[in-house]
Amino acid sequence: MDLTSDWVVGFTDGEGCFYVGINRHPEMSAGYQVLPEFRIVQHKRDIQVLYALKRFFQAGVVRQNNEDRFELRIRKLDSLEKVVDFFEKHPLKTKKNVDFQHFSRVIRWMKEGKHLTKEGLIQIAQLVREMNTGEKPQAEAILQELQSTG
Repeated sequence: MDLTSDWVVGFTDGEGCFYVGINRHPEMSAGYQVLPEFRIVQHKRDIQVLYALKRFFQAGVVRQNNEDRFELRIRKLDSLEKVVDFFEKHPLKTKKNVDFQHFSRVIRWMKEGKHLTKEGLIQIAQLVREMNTGEKPQAEAILQELQSTG
């Protein structure tokens, strides 16, 4: 299955997710770990699309997400940089582009090492709570904790 850039943009607009998790991790210099990922979930009947996207981006893993759902997940920072480069050259058309802009900023900041500082984590948590839909109690709690500590 050969994919075109336009097809990948349209499919990602409908099915993709740019996600940034922040977890407590005492061994990290700032006490937290930032985990960005690009993912697309599909029913098992369409798993071939996930493998085609994996080939297209030359990155990620396809694995079971739920009973009859599978996902392509890209987590390596170098691979995420390639994903960011692609979507900067081929912009998303929906509101998902706003999430992507936040995501790409986090990836840039991580390459600069900002996620290893308290100030950088605060900036990242502020962006994360604005991404995707729904409330972000974990990001909000981490942000409050970081801002309250000296």
